[in-house]
Amino acid sequence: QVQLVESGGGLVQAGGSLRLSCAASGGTFSSGNMGWFRQAPGKERNFVAVMRWNSGSSYYADSVKGRFTISRDNAKNTVYLQMNSLKPEDTAVYYCAATGALYSGRHSWEYDSWGQGTQVTVSS
Repeated sequence: QVQLVESGGGLVQAGGSLRLSCAASGGTFSSGNMGWFRQAPGKERNFVAVMRWNSGSSYYADSVKGRFTISRDNAKNTVYLQMNSLKPEDTAVYYCAATGALYSGRHSWEYDSWGQGTQVTVSS
């Protein structure tokens, strides 16, 4: 099973930026999806972005489209989430996830490996 370690969370003012990293190990990454999800207190875990490992195609939740960018560094087996123009409603614990299956990537049940999460807090 793939091990995932997130980093890069923190406290930022509204309008600011953060870049999250997700370092993957213990698996091969020639296919499947790498995704980012987030969970605010008292709410369910929601899809943020996904990248197809073989093609590099990416898809986003409507709430972050145009502000967030998912990217990868193949040599480092690392996926990034660049978050710009942050809003207070972006405050949540952010999780990266991996799966070798080629589903849509938008649902948490599709993933079999999860990181521990990193807190992002956006102040108004």
